[in-house]
Amino acid sequence: MVIDQSLVDQSRRVLIARKTTLDEFMISELRKMRVNGVYIREGEEEPEVDIEISPEVVAVIQKLEKDDKKKVQLSESVKKRVATGVQFLFTDTGNADFANVANDITNDLMKAIEENDAIAMNVDALKISDEYTFKHSVDVATMAMIVAKQMQWDSKEVYDIGVAGLLHDVGKSKIPEELINKPGRLTDEEFEIMKQHSVFGYRLLKEKGDLSEDILLGVLQHHEKINGRGYPMQVENKYIGRYARILAVVDVYDALVTERAYKKAFSQRDAIEIIMSMTEELDINAVKSFLNSVILYPVGSVVQLSNGERARVVENSPGYPMRPKVVELKTGKVYDLSEDIRCASIIIE
Repeated sequence: MVIDQSLVDQSRRVLIARKTTLDEFMISELRKMRVNGVYIREGEEEPEVDIEISPEVVAVIQKLEKDDKKKVQLSESVKKRVATGVQFLFTDTGNADFANVANDITNDLMKAIEENDAIAMNVDALKISDEYTFKHSVDVATMAMIVAKQMQWDSKEVYDIGVAGLLHDVGKSKIPEELINKPGRLTDEEFEIMKQHSVFGYRLLKEKGDLSEDILLGVLQHHEKINGRGYPMQVENKYIGRYARILAVVDVYDALVTERAYKKAFSQRDAIEIIMSMTEELDINAVKSFLNSVILYPVGSVVQLSNGERARVVENSPGYPMRPKVVELKTGKVYDLSEDIRCASIIIE
């Protein structure tokens, strides 16, 4: 049996990677850990071939197809401008124009969200740069703004969490460059230094005197966990600000799906499953709003099902980004992956 999901522990360390062939030792150890079941791959992988869709299937697709919720779109010119601005912020934190540049970037993101009243995001279309820190900062800011809007925050709050997301890692500018760019995993001592980046960022921004306490707390607490096992202060649920609750979710997600020198990227599906498993660490309302905001398989996508069939996505289900409604391309059979109990064992590969 070939496992079709990555299994991780509570610290998000990969125990068994996806596509690994299970053996008796692995199964025995999983049982000891009270893992009662896993997804496995069914059938052999085959090269993709074009499928001629009959008029009857096209009619079914057209009848059932419902547009996705309005998604945030960043034009190439905006991406370029934002990437340049973020690079400036992280390389010259003492510049007198720091606040103006941060506001300009956030205004660009806010305009992109407001232009089409976006309340969702295609998580594969946000990337603005190959450089991790810059890409990550803009992705976190954009996702946090969409999640906050999904939670019906007012425009000022959506804007402010965008600023917090944009600057949440600015303290890394105070971390030795050899640690930031280290190609392998950090030692325990190095990680203790790295964990101070949120404190450094908080102090750096507080000294500027022009950011709200909510934004500052978002930067300081974005690695705190509601069970008190985060950092830098190990505070529990009631002491964590609401900006940080959203930032924690989108920060973890974006880190998981990004490839680094010391780790491969998780698939978007695996990353979402990990987020869903972290109910002891992440705010449940922030997680729910994140799941309502994510579009993993946009309507019109052609996907491979675990039963060997190929299908077209015709409708996404709020709160269930991994289980849309799809139409099989040869027969026109409809699979409602989120509502039909008969589809419970079928997943999108």
